[in-house]
Amino acid sequence: MFDYFKSMITTPAVEQDSFQKKLQVATCALFFEIAKADENFTNEEHEKIVSIMKMKYELDNDEANELMSRTEESIKKSVSIYEFATVVDQNFSKDDKLELMKELWQLIYTDKKLNKYEDNLIKRIGDILKLEHKEVIDAKLMVKGELGL
Repeated sequence: MFDYFKSMITTPAVEQDSFQKKLQVATCALFFEIAKADENFTNEEHEKIVSIMKMKYELDNDEANELMSRTEESIKKSVSIYEFATVVDQNFSKDDKLELMKELWQLIYTDKKLNKYEDNLIKRIGDILKLEHKEVIDAKLMVKGELGL
């Protein structure tokens, strides 16, 4: 009986909204995990993530704050980064994945240095996203060039 009522209120628009939120959380989780990889999650990194999410998903401040909270809760319940990266891999185009990789490198270089844990994690994310190692490194070099590092 519950399934019947659930099907009555579940519409394609509701399902699409739910899927979009899941994709946003998965994407945001990758940023959180990169930011925390060096065990120094700064306010500057937090603001960078908010800025990227607002731009990437056209969110207002309230929506971005809600996304950040939802993401933190999802990370607490998760087993590994694989579950988030897989959602992104299955739903992003190659160009979207490459853009995401650049944004992740920008976040890493917020503090102007690369930690070995950040380096390891971004390479793992690149593997899950089915990007070639050269593409991950090209994104890194592009960001370093843009930042003058």
